[in-house]
Formats: sequence, C-alpha cells, structure tokens
Amino acid sequence: MSRKTNSATARLKQDYIRLKKDPVPYVVAEPLPSNILEWHYVVNGPENTPYEGGLYHGKLVFPREFPFKPPSIYMITPNGRFKTNTRLCLSISDFHPDTWNPAWCVSTILTGLLSFMIEKSPTLGSIDTSEYEKMQLAIQSLEFNLKDKIFCELFPDLVTSIKKELERRAEAVIAARSSSLNNQGDGDARANMNGTQLGLRGTHPQLNHNQDNQSPLQSALTNICVIIGFAAFAYTVKYVLLTIATD
Repeated sequence: MSRKTNSATARLKQDYIRLKKDPVPYVVAEPLPSNILEWHYVVNGPENTPYEGGLYHGKLVFPREFPFKPPSIYMITPNGRFKTNTRLCLSISDFHPDTWNPAWCVSTILTGLLSFMIEKSPTLGSIDTSEYEKMQLAIQSLEFNLKDKIFCELFPDLVTSIKKELERRAEAVIAARSSSLNNQGDGDARANMNGTQLGLRGTHPQLNHNQDNQSPLQSALTNICVIIGFAAFAYTVKYVLLTIATD
C-alpha cells in the first residue's frame, strides 16, 4: 500500500469517527468493509420537499490523494434531480479540483450534496423533472433500494424500516379496497330498499303514478261525469215507477 493510500485511509478513518459522533442531518454513510476509499450514503428526503419519504442511495469514490483531491460523487437511486450512476459535477466533486479545500471532510461533502439536491440549479449530471415525478420516485425509492445488495448489506436498519413501511402501505391499500367494497354494498342495499318501497305502493305502480299526477281539471271533469250519471240513473228509476203505477 502506497504512502498516499495510507494517508487517505488515515484521514477517512478520522472522518468516519467524526461522522458517527456528529451525524449529518438526513444523511447516513458507510464505507465498504473491503475498501475504505468507496463510501455509500443514503439521503433521507427532507420534509416539505418533493423528496420527502424517499431514500436515495449513492456513493463517494475517494482518490488515493484524498484529502488533497476531491472524490467522485454518484447517485444510484432514481430521484428526479440527478442522473443515476453518473459522475456529478458539483463544487465538492472531482469535476472542480480547483475549488476543493483539503480541510473539507466527508461530513462537508454530504452536507453539500444534500444542499445541492434540494436546489434547482442545473449542472452536468442534473436532470429537469416535475415535482410530481420527484414525488413518485420518492415513493418508488424504497422498493428500488431493496434490490441493491450493497445497500442491504451496509444499511440493515434502513432495510428493516423499509420493509415495515411497505407492509404498512400494503395494509392501507387492503383497507381502502375493503372500505370501497363496503360502501358499494351499502349503495346496493339502499337501491333494493327503494325498489321494495316502490312496490309497496300498489300492484300497479304506473296506475299509482297516474293518480298522483292527475291535474285539478281532470278531477273536476270526473266529478261532473259522476253527478250526471247519478242524475240519469235517478230519472230512469222514477220513470219506471210512474209507468208501473199508471198500469
């Protein structure tokens, strides 16, 4: 192992201890057990941003000359802000060695990455997507990360949290479907009840409908016809009785 690699290893070990004592908000990071020059990080999408609820896995690849040269920065989880598996052009990455400060540590890099992620400034490696697309990718990020072997090995606590969240989502979907079916069943029952009530009005619903909607004029004509008919009947009876009496 070269002297430069020894220097980078010593510095990264110090940074790891510092990171554990003073974590970066919304970000966790772990080096590969087999190679301390490659670190993997996970950004927890901050509240009130399109990334809220998402977990974004990426990696930092440090040169043997670290801290005198900056690392390469990659994003692995689809996020709507950066291209995946592509070197990102940031002021804290190897795209800008002229702006790099050897005093910066891993915590500084992660803080700068988070800050740039929630901004909208374009750069090489960034992409332009809507807030809706970012929100959808945030939802999908959990299942995506479970398919990554390195993610699962380095962040077992996050894997447990993800599985619990996915179970909660599945239960919520089942509950929503059950509620929808119950509401549909109640609607069918109300329709059947209304039909039964309609039938109880009489054996001829159409007749009942016609009676209910009879106009006042129709009612008056009906009454007049009844009176005339009754008068005619009375006259006929009287005529018959007079004829009998005469005979």
